[in-house]
Amino acid sequence: MADIVILGAGISGHTAALHLRRMLEKEHRVVVVSPNSKWNWIPSNIWVGVGKMTAKDVTFKLAPIYKRKGIEFHQAAGRVIHPQGDNSHSRPFVEIEYTDPKRKGEVAQLEYDYLINATGPRLNFGATPGLGPDAGNTYSVCSAEHAVECSAELEKVIKEMKGGAKRTLVVGMGSGVCTCEGAAFEYTFNVEHQLREAGVRDNAELVYLTNEKQLGDFGVDGMKFVESGFETSSELWASSLFRERKVKPILGAACTEITKDVIRYETLDGTHHELPYDFAMLLPPFTGQPLTAVDKDGNDMTADIFAPSGFMKVDANYTPKPYEEWRAEDWPNTYECVGYPNIFAVGIAFAPPHAISKPRQSPSGRMIAPAPPRTGMPSGVMGKTAAKTIAKRIKEGPNAAAERASLANLGAACVASTGLGALKGSAASMTMMPVVPDYTRTPTGRNIKQTNGRIGLGGHWVKYMLHLLFIYKAKALPGWQLIPE
Repeated sequence: MADIVILGAGISGHTAALHLRRMLEKEHRVVVVSPNSKWNWIPSNIWVGVGKMTAKDVTFKLAPIYKRKGIEFHQAAGRVIHPQGDNSHSRPFVEIEYTDPKRKGEVAQLEYDYLINATGPRLNFGATPGLGPDAGNTYSVCSAEHAVECSAELEKVIKEMKGGAKRTLVVGMGSGVCTCEGAAFEYTFNVEHQLREAGVRDNAELVYLTNEKQLGDFGVDGMKFVESGFETSSELWASSLFRERKVKPILGAACTEITKDVIRYETLDGTHHELPYDFAMLLPPFTGQPLTAVDKDGNDMTADIFAPSGFMKVDANYTPKPYEEWRAEDWPNTYECVGYPNIFAVGIAFAPPHAISKPRQSPSGRMIAPAPPRTGMPSGVMGKTAAKTIAKRIKEGPNAAAERASLANLGAACVASTGLGALKGSAASMTMMPVVPDYTRTPTGRNIKQTNGRIGLGGHWVKYMLHLLFIYKAKALPGWQLIPE
């Protein structure tokens, strides 16, 4: 009998758990540890954040799903990994701390044969003074709860504009090193859609504040694709949408301080600015969750398997070198932890070897560049890949070859809503192959025939269908495994 412990129940962890339970005999134990009692389809938090959906539309309780599928569930957070065991445990184990109200604060140990770290990001609002809901200045759509608060404040500001007030709304990045520019892009245009629907667009200045050097970068160094027979770029494609919707972009910016009515930021040219505002949804930068590791003698070995960012080091090439010398093959394939092939890190939990977009600094040395995105479709694929490797090794032996899914060979599709509505909604649909560009293969870095962008009502319906399909899949309803990651 094998014990598999999965830390995290987001897209990666939940996907891995369901596939492991499907692929393994019942004698093997699949355990999920998550500090959250509910699963959240995060891409639809955008719609919660503008009041088009409720938190119940994008979440469901995990415990009933896991009970039905025969998966052991602990509402707890992983704290310390013991990859070598200790004097009391012959096998490796992980210490967990319960967040379940009935056991809150209680600590337990779970032995494992295989461990998947799918803990996702820690929302580092503290990186910028005054950033985030806790500081009370800006809002977020990173969780369903945050999105509900954001929607309520947006509704309040729209009501003020209906009374004739002029308001400035800011959406974007709350730090110079944020990722998930696509989410901010998406929320920007959902807000713009809401303003038009409410009849107050003329009373609003809508600003997109981003660490991208140019529009359409999205943390993947932009994209090239063919439109109507002509090669174009995601920069031109995105710029046209900003001009059409009259959204003001501020590029290459890093927030330095936020008060209740002013956003202070520095730009790549080294100048400092103040932006008065009335409403702001600014995303935080991500760091790894507070996981540590100790060896069999109790000595701290966190630095051996975690990068300084808190993300876990895997089978990537972490050798320091200039950005121009990084290659696609430096990205991980198997997501096995360095030195421990029975530990995997998937989704946002793994440490990327380098930035995809070129790192840039202001003259003061402040980093202003998007971090690599590792969410959504790629996260699900990584989770399934780790699950397939583990199932294979349990059945064939620990030396069975690992399954592979490098972001340098893996494509991704992103459908960014630009307004929810059956007839008036639209979406910006983007596909790229691969996620990590390889400029040694092609001048554009990607397969130009499989990389494209479209804007229209059809994309909105695709986005809504994906919302329904992935919640169906995550609930493990009949035929769930037929829906691709």
